[in-house]
Amino acid sequence: MNTLDLIREVASLPLEERARIADAVLQTLNPVDETHALAWLATARRRLDEVESGAVQGVPGEAVFERIRQRHAR
Repeated sequence: MNTLDLIREVASLPLEERARIADAVLQTLNPVDETHALAWLATARRRLDEVESGAVQGVPGEAVFERIRQRHAR
C-alpha cells in the first residue's frame, strides 16, 4: 500500500478513529515527554475538578472565539 492509498483508507474511517491515528502519527514526530505529560494530566484533572465542583465556571467556546475576533478586528 502506498502513501496515497493509506491516506484514502484513513480518511474513510470514523472521526474518532482518524483522530486516534493522527495522534499516534504525531507522537512519532514529537515523542511525549512523560514528565510534562504527567504535569499536564494533573493540571487537566485539577481544572476538571474545579469545574465539576462549581469553583470555576466555564466559558462557551463560541464566546471565547468571538472575543478573539473582536480583539483582532481593531
